Amino acid sequence: MRVSEGGRRPGEGSGGRVRKLQTATMRLNQNILLLGKKVVLVPYTSEHVPRYHEWMKSEELRRLTASEPLTLEQEYAMQRSWREDTDKCTFIVLDAEKWQAQSGTSEESCMAGDVNLFLTDLGDPSLGEIEVMIAEPSCRGQGLGTEAVLMMMLYGVTRLGLTKFEAKIGQGNEPSIRMFRKLHFEQVAVSSVFQEVTLKLMMSEPERQWLLEQTSYVQEKPYREGASEPC
Repeated sequence: MRVSEGGRRPGEGSGGRVRKLQTATMRLNQNILLLGKKVVLVPYTSEHVPRYHEWMKSEELRRLTASEPLTLEQEYAMQRSWREDTDKCTFIVLDAEKWQAQSGTSEESCMAGDVNLFLTDLGDPSLGEIEVMIAEPSCRGQGLGTEAVLMMMLYGVTRLGLTKFEAKIGQGNEPSIRMFRKLHFEQVAVSSVFQEVTLKLMMSEPERQWLLEQTSYVQEKPYREGASEPC
């Protein structure tokens, strides 16, 4: 069972190091919903904060995501900063089956985790660091993290012009490392200081075509903030 699939708190890198980005295009996702087979990706709004806050009370999740405990008020403040900042791209991962099956179901009750993109090299805007966390216990081990990563890479390639992806994962998080390797990432570095491995994927034309084939079913729709039903 996976607890964290390579993810860290939105806005933080290894050990909580904040990533500063250069481009305003990262806010493009604030009005976008991505619909897959297993997951639905939606922007992180205030509706999602209470469940997110409950997740991060877990010591294990905080350890795996290099996060510090926050109060609920601090969590709301963080959400507002992530929403307004131009340096982060965060989607909340919803369980598509729950989201589609029950009319009137709140997004909070469908939440499974989150997936994030950061520009880690200010000199190379084509490189993005990707991370994903499946925090809801009932949603782990079902491939939700894998699909969320594929959908986020699709978004990065088609909307942000990314051609390279990195994933930084704790050395002890073997399930996450295996997942990214299955998605064609290769290990390129190990940091003894941060106790993490770095995996990288170059989006060559064959890799780009593979990604497009893997995500050919993904639909992009307008996001209606506060919507409780599928669009």
